[in-house]
Amino acid sequence: MKKLILGMAALALLFTSCEEEQPSNLSEQAQEKVDMSDFYVYTDASLETNKAPNSKECYSMKNLNRLLNQDEKLYQKMYDIEHKTRSILAKSSGNGKGKPGSGGGGTTPPADNLGVITIPVVVTVVYSNSQENISDAQINSQISILNSDFRATNSDKNSVPSEFASLVADSEVQFTLSQVRRYSNSKSSWGTNDEVKLVYPPVTPANTLNIWVCNIGGGILGYAQFPGGPASTDGVVIGPQYFGNTGYVAAPFDKGRTATHEVGHYLNLRHIWGDGRCNQDDFVADTPSSDAPNYGCPSYPTANCRSNDMTMNYMDYTNDECMYMFSEGQKSRLRTVFASGGPRAAMAN
Repeated sequence: MKKLILGMAALALLFTSCEEEQPSNLSEQAQEKVDMSDFYVYTDASLETNKAPNSKECYSMKNLNRLLNQDEKLYQKMYDIEHKTRSILAKSSGNGKGKPGSGGGGTTPPADNLGVITIPVVVTVVYSNSQENISDAQINSQISILNSDFRATNSDKNSVPSEFASLVADSEVQFTLSQVRRYSNSKSSWGTNDEVKLVYPPVTPANTLNIWVCNIGGGILGYAQFPGGPASTDGVVIGPQYFGNTGYVAAPFDKGRTATHEVGHYLNLRHIWGDGRCNQDDFVADTPSSDAPNYGCPSYPTANCRSNDMTMNYMDYTNDECMYMFSEGQKSRLRTVFASGGPRAAMAN
């Protein structure tokens, strides 16, 4: 009987000890919990069917749909990346919720210790004629544009309306040209199924941004691969006439903003309208909701979803001369991909 009583006392002590430790464990777990209820990856391409002739078309989301269909594990990879992004933003903002709309991706970017990140770029030019074999000057112009746009040194940012002027962000990401590869190929159009990447594989994609410049066809300006996709196809594809601002370029997409837009996707930014109607988000709090892309050069204000659209954001579909900003919330979001354990952490220096 005495042994039984002692045994019960020891068991009670064990339970008491566990109960005393539990709040601490729960608190740590609670910090890791984020709201993922609005997460999505598949998108409805029908929202882009009402575009005007010669308007911008990015194929990144349709390309993502294709990759998701091919790889059943990709959804979970992207879910995990988004969970990490929201966890970082929630801890930095101190709201503990992790949902960008509640402050995690808001107007005050979280501090990080990464400093300015310099990404090496390999440009692979694949051409079937002399025009498509774009010059070094055209390539260098695009690198300069990427740097001015991502560092917010572009002069046209002064055209941002006062409503959004305080949100213009220097992402503290910059680019340096590492290598140019040139290949002649009789194929006149490469499409959007990553064939050009498979024929001419990327160079060290873990720590290098690979950009293929080739004729895509079908009126497609470019497309990018989001973080989490296969390394063998990681990077951005852009048509030669939409790359840079000198040489073989075609208005109204002759200011190099196609690359800025696609590199935004490469760094995990969604389209400004969230690829859905007003109730679908781009996971950034300081970009107003919209119900569809904007084309051409919209006048300000252009209102949708009970707020003015940020039509001048690089992640909309407006003409090159009419887009000239990333927001502070977008900066916060894209920088999480460089954090320790992030999908582009190898690029942080």
